[in-house]
Order: sequence, then structure tokens, then C-alpha cells
Amino acid sequence: MDVDSKYFKNISSRERVIFEGAITMGALFHQFVGTPVTVESAATLEKSIKHAMELQPCIMEVEVKIDREMLEDSKSEFDYVSLSGEMMNIKVVSKYNDKRAVLRMEFIEELNYPLMYVEKVD
Repeated sequence: MDVDSKYFKNISSRERVIFEGAITMGALFHQFVGTPVTVESAATLEKSIKHAMELQPCIMEVEVKIDREMLEDSKSEFDYVSLSGEMMNIKVVSKYNDKRAVLRMEFIEELNYPLMYVEKVD
């Protein structure tokens, strides 16, 4: 079965590349927010998120950065915190046919919100 021609025939390559990146970004956020993390375990968690999300269709690259300072400042008496969107800076690069999209998630102070957005499509 040709998945592309059966299920995605009604959208352009540009729309598809954005869709795939956005699906991955949403999955990443909702799958990993709440994960217990420490300053010491942050690098391992970053790599795990990266490798898991790069398995998604059309995903070429995922960069994950967890704010170590925020982890240290938020630490509880149990020496860990639950990962939150405010602690993550994410870049997802998706590619489909001749299109490439860069999607980002970062904490925007003026919004007081971890915003997901399309940075670039070419």
C-alpha cells in the first residue's frame, strides 16, 4: 500500500513536512513532560528524547537542551524535579520530498509560556 498517495494526497509537500514536524513536537512534549530528571541525568534524557523522536517519519534531526540552571533551582528535597516545558529548548528538523521544515519550542519569557512554532520552511 502506498501510504502517501492514499492518506496524504490532499496536502502539499510543504503542508506534510510541517505536519510531520508538528506531530513529533507534540509527541515529544506530551510524552516527556513530567519525567523525573536531575542535573546529572539531564544529558541521558536529552539523548533518549532525541533518539526516540528521530524514529518518527520524516524527522531528520532533533536537538534537545534541558536547562541545567532551572533544574538546580527547582530541585526538591528528593533531589530531582519533574521535567516541564519551561526547561526545554527543542529543535525538530523534518524533510519530505523537496521540503524541509524547522520547528522550535522554547520558553518565551514575555509570554510566560513554552511556545512551539514553525521557524522556517524551505
